[in-house]
Amino acid sequence: MGNEPGSSRPSSAVNSAEPRASAPASGATRAHRAPDAPPPLDSEELGRRYAWLKGADGVPEVHDTLDRRFAAPAGFRRVDVEPTSFAAFLRQLPLAAPDTPVRTYRGDVLHPASDARIAGVVAIDVGRADLQQCADAVMRLHAEWLWAKGERTQSYRAAAGTALPYERYRRGERLVPEGATLSWKPMARPSDEYRTFRGYLDAVFAWANTVSLERQARSVTRDELRAGDFFILPGNPGHAVLVLDVAASGAERRALLGQSFMPAQSFQILRPRAGEAWFDLAAERDLRTPFWRPFPWTSLKRLP
Repeated sequence: MGNEPGSSRPSSAVNSAEPRASAPASGATRAHRAPDAPPPLDSEELGRRYAWLKGADGVPEVHDTLDRRFAAPAGFRRVDVEPTSFAAFLRQLPLAAPDTPVRTYRGDVLHPASDARIAGVVAIDVGRADLQQCADAVMRLHAEWLWAKGERTQSYRAAAGTALPYERYRRGERLVPEGATLSWKPMARPSDEYRTFRGYLDAVFAWANTVSLERQARSVTRDELRAGDFFILPGNPGHAVLVLDVAASGAERRALLGQSFMPAQSFQILRPRAGEAWFDLAAERDLRTPFWRPFPWTSLKRLP
């Protein structure tokens, strides 16, 4: 997961990744409003905050947002977050309709909407190649948050250790494999359009994996946990799940979790069990998710 095994995807996958711009996503947020949700964002505001809704192909129609669909568990309240934080960005992720299945990058149905392990599907594109897997989805949303804030400081690492800053990509440089290493070569015109940024993300996905993501991130304790942190077990294969939202009641914590997986597929919100969406983050036990072995608390990480 996160482009396993090995240190890269085939170079042809990178070269194919410059998605065409699409028409603006339609569908206003509606229905299923959680009691503790703020007023909905309108379609224009969603498009400004979540650039893929207007700038990428294959995005499901927006039905509502994460905070509107999932109320905090009884007796809990969502923790306060800063308006421009990664946590706030994730809390209002646009969601596809409740009857949306999980699809692979090829468009095949992988899990029906009735799958008891899945609570919903985020309205975000998967891409046209087998690239956006588990670690990639974590980097994707982190990078999109920075983009939405107007920052161009996105930088991740290839499995071999090479830095992959967006600044070089938008200058027109592209990654070229040279044996076991990568180098940057000027190969395109400078551009800071969203379609260029989306191509950069696929280049990152092609060369990064769970090992490189885990090395770049710092460890976080349970007491520090916030949305935007992730549990990751690097390896060949490895896996990662992203914390999308957090609710609290005293010292107790609950969280909404999301993931992509192998093959590249819809980014999905997980269920701990049928009929529930919030995971119990008890300090005395490992985190159990439906598609992977338990994550110990030592696997909780955060990107800078």
